[in-house]
Amino acid sequence: MGISAKCVAILLLPIAMAACAGGEDRDAAFNIDNGSGANQPFPNNYRAELLAFMKTYLNNPTGVHDAVMAEPVQRTVGGRVRYVSCLRFSPRESDGTYREPRERAILYVNGRLDRVAENASDICAGAVYAPFPELEKLTR
Repeated sequence: MGISAKCVAILLLPIAMAACAGGEDRDAAFNIDNGSGANQPFPNNYRAELLAFMKTYLNNPTGVHDAVMAEPVQRTVGGRVRYVSCLRFSPRESDGTYREPRERAILYVNGRLDRVAENASDICAGAVYAPFPELEKLTR
């Protein structure tokens, strides 16, 4: 009783998939810098990009309180130099209440918003915040 080629392919598929997933930096998609290393360009359009992102990131972008942001500065994150802007805000909860402010680190690669780090306490240590009223004025 022989095993068909189709059965062999089905049996080997999980092994092939595991090989693709193992051993590499899982954040590699976020760390593409096209060889530019520490020479990252300043994210000139960071405010507009961040506002557009926050409109989709927040379940309810209206009614944000206490929004403050730090200008982008270069920091080493994951062994790579990136421009990072820190953001602190209190979003409106689904029941209409507000919780304590949330702090997020916004990472930029090649001058564009790349990702948001939710655990920002180390990355944003010593950040100098200024009011960010544009975030408080967001609508759906």
